Amino acid sequence: MAKGLLVTYVLWAVGGPAGLHHLYLGRDSHALLWMLTLGGGGLGWLWEFWNLPNFVAQANRAQGQKQSSREGIPPLNPIRFFAQMIVGIYFGLVALISFSSMANFYIVGLPLAVGLGVLLVATVGNQTSDFKNTLGAAFLTSPIFYGRPIAILPISLAASITAQKHRRYKPSVESETLSVRLYRLGLAYLAFTGPLAYSTLWNTAATLSYVAETLGSFLNWFSFFPLLGRLMESVLLLPYQIWWLLVGDPGINNRYFQEWEKFYEFVHSFQDEKRQLAYQVLGLSDGATNEEIHRSYRELVKVWHPDHNQHQREEAQRHFLEIQAAYEFLTQPKKPRGSQR
Repeated sequence: MAKGLLVTYVLWAVGGPAGLHHLYLGRDSHALLWMLTLGGGGLGWLWEFWNLPNFVAQANRAQGQKQSSREGIPPLNPIRFFAQMIVGIYFGLVALISFSSMANFYIVGLPLAVGLGVLLVATVGNQTSDFKNTLGAAFLTSPIFYGRPIAILPISLAASITAQKHRRYKPSVESETLSVRLYRLGLAYLAFTGPLAYSTLWNTAATLSYVAETLGSFLNWFSFFPLLGRLMESVLLLPYQIWWLLVGDPGINNRYFQEWEKFYEFVHSFQDEKRQLAYQVLGLSDGATNEEIHRSYRELVKVWHPDHNQHQREEAQRHFLEIQAAYEFLTQPKKPRGSQR
């Protein structure tokens, strides 16, 4: 049955952020992407208003050409590549919040989550990519930045480049029933949201700490580029700024924005607590110079290196990792506080 443009626009308006119109058009990957990102943060949902006629035409054309597969290589699309990067990072951040306490997370869990996010975007529409090569690139990149949240960025970049390199058109397949498609989408949605919901409801304190640490690390990625750092902080403050423009100063009685700003400040205070703990691990006082940090690090690494402590290897390994983490945190460039406000 041919797909109608009017029905598509109605579904876009009623349940667009949940991907109802894409489900109607048979674009299941796009529907799942919208379900997990609420329509690409709302921006993707609004942007595709002008592309709905093209989506309907593609769906009707695909129905009439099921007997033959499209050949050739799809043209390179910078927007798709950028979306792959963003969704890969998003999946990685969610995995950090949900699974980072698991053993071998940075070797298995993180590259798998980032790779699946990249592949989800790569399979939107009439295109797809090579799963093995894309996931392989993610797994090969992860050990280089083992144990660091910043690993999300190079993993997503490597997986996105590989997915674009192996892009191709989807082969023709027999259409499935709606119940089968909904069952598959439901399983994928639960696999993504289930661990996050469990961490939030049953381990709220730890989850809040993970969120603060993840957001802090994410903002620290842009320390070398102050303009980008201020841009990202402005994005975090965007709801408050939009509300202020629409209704003026929300005032001290607006509970929602009070709580929202408290959480934003908590992210920074959590980073300050981590900095103090890092100084303690290295046996330094607050405000130690870079030279003192380097010297203390070199001395402690010699003392607690596992190869030099065969009789207490597990304890030495724990101290060694703590020293490395503290040194990496303290040697990150500092950003000025409150510059965006």
